[in-house]
Amino acid sequence: MSKTTLINRIAMIRSKKYFRKKYGADFFAVLKKKSNTRLNEILPAVPDIGDSVFAQNFSFCPCYIAWYKTFLELGQSNTEACENLWAMNENLITMIPKAFRGFANKQSVDALYKKGRQHEIRSSDNTVHPYDWKIRNLKFAENVVEYEIYECGMIKLCRDYDALGLFPAMCRMDYLMSHYLGSGFERTKTLGDGDDCCNCRLLVVGECEWAPEKGFDNRK
Repeated sequence: MSKTTLINRIAMIRSKKYFRKKYGADFFAVLKKKSNTRLNEILPAVPDIGDSVFAQNFSFCPCYIAWYKTFLELGQSNTEACENLWAMNENLITMIPKAFRGFANKQSVDALYKKGRQHEIRSSDNTVHPYDWKIRNLKFAENVVEYEIYECGMIKLCRDYDALGLFPAMCRMDYLMSHYLGSGFERTKTLGDGDDCCNCRLLVVGECEWAPEKGFDNRK
């Protein structure tokens, strides 16, 4: 079983109660069946970007596309579909016991420390996989990692499947993840909002509010 298929299965298990309560058991049954079918249609054509620092991010993308397209097929607005994707990710991240979330965050940061410089060079040389992310201006300081993304692998794949409506909602997921993983996160520009880059600033240990009801005018 591929990592993406496993993500889909776990996400459906974790979100079963949420969707049944919100829309009813019949809705969830149709959602599960249709999104599974759509994912199985997508996966054979999804490239393997290799041992990239962003490989974990990319493994989620086919699921997001399948879920999003299914929500739209079931008559949901773009806004409602994206909000439900936020909820599914929240259900996924909260399955990790709070005591272990710091370890999950450390793994992500360690990947940047170990592979980030080389990835930045390969981005500049245009030798990363065509569907990978490209980064520049990578900086490390005490408890801080900064970098700019100027090409997004998720946007590239979503473009293939007419799923660009996922953006910029997918960009906001970084605030959700940081909130639950115990890190700080700041950003004022994203490619998903039409900017020239995503200017990410990560506090390895910190706090990040997840409050979509407040909007994202000053934190993209």
